[in-house]
Amino acid sequence: MSGRPTQRSDLIGAPLRSRGSSATLVTSQADLESVLRRYRSVIEPVTDSVVWATALLAMTALRFDLKPSRVFTFGVLEAIEVVIAAQIGIGFAVSLYRIKWKNASFEEFVALATTIANCTAILVLANVVFLSHAVPVSSIVAAGAFTFVGTGGLRAGWRIRHELLTESKTAARRAIIFGAGNGGEQVIDVLRSSHNPPFAPVALLDDSPAKRQVQIRHLRVSGGREEISEVAKRLHADTLIIAIARANSSLIRELSQRASAAGLDVRVLPPVNELLPNPAVSVSDIRAVSLIDLLGRHEIQTDVDSIASYLTGHRVLVTGAGGSIGSELCRQIHRYAPSSLVMLDRDESGLHALQLSIEGQALLNDRRLVVNDIRDLRGLHAIFEEHRPEVVFHAAALKHLPLLEMWPAEAIKTNVFGTLNVLAACQSHQVLRFVNISTDKAADPTSVLGFTKRISERLTATVAAQHDKAYLSVRFGNVLGSRGSVLATFQAQIASGGPLTVTHPDATRFFMTVQEAVQLVVQAGAIGTNGEVLVLDMGSPARIAEVAARLAERSDRRIRVTFTGLRPGEKLHEARLAHGEPDVRPIHNLISHVVAPPIDPNLFQAVDLHADATTLREMLHWLSIVGTPISDLHRPVSQSVAT
Repeated sequence: MSGRPTQRSDLIGAPLRSRGSSATLVTSQADLESVLRRYRSVIEPVTDSVVWATALLAMTALRFDLKPSRVFTFGVLEAIEVVIAAQIGIGFAVSLYRIKWKNASFEEFVALATTIANCTAILVLANVVFLSHAVPVSSIVAAGAFTFVGTGGLRAGWRIRHELLTESKTAARRAIIFGAGNGGEQVIDVLRSSHNPPFAPVALLDDSPAKRQVQIRHLRVSGGREEISEVAKRLHADTLIIAIARANSSLIRELSQRASAAGLDVRVLPPVNELLPNPAVSVSDIRAVSLIDLLGRHEIQTDVDSIASYLTGHRVLVTGAGGSIGSELCRQIHRYAPSSLVMLDRDESGLHALQLSIEGQALLNDRRLVVNDIRDLRGLHAIFEEHRPEVVFHAAALKHLPLLEMWPAEAIKTNVFGTLNVLAACQSHQVLRFVNISTDKAADPTSVLGFTKRISERLTATVAAQHDKAYLSVRFGNVLGSRGSVLATFQAQIASGGPLTVTHPDATRFFMTVQEAVQLVVQAGAIGTNGEVLVLDMGSPARIAEVAARLAERSDRRIRVTFTGLRPGEKLHEARLAHGEPDVRPIHNLISHVVAPPIDPNLFQAVDLHADATTLREMLHWLSIVGTPISDLHRPVSQSVAT
């Protein structure tokens, strides 16, 4: 954030325009502002030197009872020359004059104090050694203190002037800042120090009772969310800025509703992960609320050490690496510096895009980019033999519910037999940790997708029961921004003029951003134990009809919302946990741990992939809930059916 003066010529000249000389005044003021900004590195040392000279003469005069003959001596003038030279030299050495500080910032005051303290010490020493005590030591020390107060006061006065002029800008929208933490302080600072800011902070709110006495700059916390409407009306505000980078979707939804009722536009800061590695807020970071903010924000607390312990320096393989989940998994795993990251997918275009996103180039000449179908067991064994992975994330799957209802055999080939193949390869090649990516549709499943993903959870538990390595599943819901997600579908429908199609007016779904979902998946891989299903907390479910309505309202065209009815296999409401699964969170506050019952892989030998869709669906339903003979669990999956 620049500490240079802000050009405010239009406002300063405004009161004098009736006299007919406004153009000249405005131009002169603009020229002055430009000169001050351009030559700040020269003006400041000159000003500080003048203050030093004035202070030294004044303190010496007071010491000698205002006798001119004792003040205006050659020795005193030499002392002034010494201290000015020291001020300029030390000021440049400690960066006081080399950096464009934010005016009157703490950092600038530290540099100023360091410079003046050293100048005072040098002058005392020079006065004793070279100047024969021409100036009393008490006068030098007093002059140093006066100089710090004077130079600091000039800087503070310039900042106050700048901020007052910024506040008086009529074009800036009057904004209520919600959040009196670090985010709120940064927002207020950046708006008050920016040239031509879009918002002028007029009030500060925070829900925390402990912050009711907090004051940031000129704004004091005047209430919580309940006061939004009253404060907006009293101060004629037109915008609410949610200055909490860690605000979750539930908080943003509620504050947006209250702001809308008060006639306020809403702006937010990006999630904290988008601000990293530079957490400083800029004006461009203050943006309109998106649907992802309303639906998919979650505050994720990651134990980096535990993640690094099983990824850093280890060989990792990701199936389905070219998909939405798989590609984000690869990007996040890559940050933890595995010794090798093998990315497997049958979609070569997906692998091309993935390598480009990670490495900035896509030469496709690395054997860690593997084109293979998980339905090919022999191919998987060859890949595992070559790369010897220690950790496997299994994200490859067919996922579109209506299509799988029509083509259940394909769901079985990929989601069931494909998972069996990956598990068999993991067993044969001594993979230490296996993480199966599941879906909330596996909880009390009613669709082919749900049945096959529930079976994949149970197959993972079967392998887990056969040895003490960590084989587990992670279950979560709809991912915003993934290919085929409801948000992408709605945006495409709006682009074509609508209508937006919603299955049922009361249908609800859980939502997460792909980045947050994968962050928790990677965390779950660190904390999950053998045979568990880790279920991610995705916040409160959202009504699809409300999502569609919000998108329609934002369009510059009139977009209709139509209801098509629930499709075969679809639920009205999804559930994170199945009936009878307890919500136990022993380690992470957003991750529940449940146990999946194993299933005998030999049961799949009876599956006839050529049967009709209804028969296959009924068989999958039965297999997703049937018990498993304990005596069969000792047989490795690699010896069972794995097409």
